[in-house]
Amino acid sequence: MQNDWASENLQVIRTLMERSAVYRRALAPVMGLVGLTGMAAGGLGAALHIESSRVFVEYWAAVALVCLTGAFLLIRRQAVKDLEPFWSPPTRRIAQAVQPAFFLGSAIGVVFYLPQPNRDFVWLLVPMWMLLYGLAMHAAGFFMRRGFRVFGWGYILAGLVFFEFNLIPRLESFLDNPNIAMGVLFGGGHAAYGLYLYFTEKRENVA
Repeated sequence: MQNDWASENLQVIRTLMERSAVYRRALAPVMGLVGLTGMAAGGLGAALHIESSRVFVEYWAAVALVCLTGAFLLIRRQAVKDLEPFWSPPTRRIAQAVQPAFFLGSAIGVVFYLPQPNRDFVWLLVPMWMLLYGLAMHAAGFFMRRGFRVFGWGYILAGLVFFEFNLIPRLESFLDNPNIAMGVLFGGGHAAYGLYLYFTEKRENVA
């Protein structure tokens, strides 16, 4: 029984490593979509003055759902194009890797949603979500190339910097609106990584 379990795990890991280049190509449009959606949502949230903790959590939960749906459709299209099952063992492993951090991020959102609406709570949410999202991306990066783990570390370190150096008041005074912060940090970060993937993949194909 243990030999079968070990053999299955080795096969899954081998398949993940073999497909890392394919996942990398699929990530470029996903990151671009998430980045553009995040930046647009940041601008719209600022224009609508979405600043209370309850409305902020509701709004960005809806944005996250839109991003996840878009990512699902893009990855599924890539799987169909390559004649591969979408919900394969490697895909399940990646989903399992990000589940704990995503669950904790959702739970924290619920905690911040329950108190009376307060703008100060919102500014705490931004770096906390950054930390948890970075942990999720780093966990998923085990099955991809090293650059994805670096991407995750970027959010982890940025969230820690905000707490360690008490940058939340400075961020609040500089960006004025938490939706702008989300658009710049999350949307801008994904868009930048998507461009990096696109151009590096293009260079590799030319080489």
